[in-house]
Parts: sequence; C-alpha cells; structure tokens
Amino acid sequence: MKKTIVIIAGLTFLGIFSCKEEFDIKPIGQVRLEYPNPDYQKFESDCPFTFEYSDLSHELKKEQPCWFTLHYPQMKANIYLTYFPAEGSVDLASKIKDSERIIQEQTVKATFISPQEFEFPDKKVYGTLFELGGESAVNLQFHATDSLNNLLTGSVYFSTLPNYDSLRPAIQYVKRDVVHLIETLEWKNP
Repeated sequence: MKKTIVIIAGLTFLGIFSCKEEFDIKPIGQVRLEYPNPDYQKFESDCPFTFEYSDLSHELKKEQPCWFTLHYPQMKANIYLTYFPAEGSVDLASKIKDSERIIQEQTVKATFISPQEFEFPDKKVYGTLFELGGESAVNLQFHATDSLNNLLTGSVYFSTLPNYDSLRPAIQYVKRDVVHLIETLEWKNP
C-alpha cells in the first residue's frame, strides 16, 4: 500500500510540474481575406475599346474576337468580357436584354440584386452593374454601351461553391476592379 501511495504521489507530482506551456482555447472564427491594393494597367488590343484592369488578374483570350477573360488566380475568379458590335438601336436593345436575362435567371438563388448605373456622356459610356447576393452562380454582371454601335458585357464567376458570406471580401474586391474598368472604358469609334 505504501508503494501505491508513493506511485500515485509521484505521478501526481509529475503531472502537475511536467507541463510548462499554457494552453488557451481559441475562439471560433473565419479566415480574414485581405488583398493588396491593385495597380491598373491599360488593356490594349485590336478591339474597338480600351480600359484599365487590375495587375492581380491576367488576360486570357477566348475563341471569339474581342471576347476575353480576366483571370484572378489568387481568388479563383474570372471576369468574362464579351463585345458585340451593334447594328442599329433594335439590335443593341436586344443584346442588352440578353445580358439582363442572365440576371433574371439568377433570381431563384439570389437573395438580392443591386443595380448601379453609370453615365459618362463625355466618353459616351453608359451602363449598369448588377451585384447579386446569396447563392447565385453570377456575383456581378454588367453591360456598358455607347448607345449606338458598341456593347461590352461582363460576368464575374468564382470557381468555388457560391457561399456569399465567405466570398464577400473577394466579391467586393473584384467589384471595385469592375467599377474601375467601367469608369476607364473608352470607345475607339464613338
């Protein structure tokens, strides 16, 4: 019995004084996504428009002329840009309705749709940017036109599950870049 008491006392002593580190319980939290401030570069091509885009993205050409993807590898995001030359006001209105149809198709999953209009009469740039919240596949959709001959549409998609709360910092970052793109858009043939 003496041996048992000595063993228990020895183990207790070792247990109390053997660990010098303190352990804290960490609160449950989410990863904070932070991205550097972008530097913008001018998009130049044979297409009838120019704009500035973020250096965090790089340009990928598509199979159609004047269709491009701005890829953000760090965010797993893409801005799909599509240019349409318009042939009259009816054709232009039809193409704008096609662009807005994408927004209407997302109303099943979107918890909100927030439009933001742009008008730059001195550059003949008019457009609308739509932000979609919730679990929609499209997070941002926009179109810009000179109201006569040119239409540029864009859609932002993330290559991940559409969890708006988790994606919100990345969506807001790309939204700032899309707004900058629209604000710096210029037509070569107004």
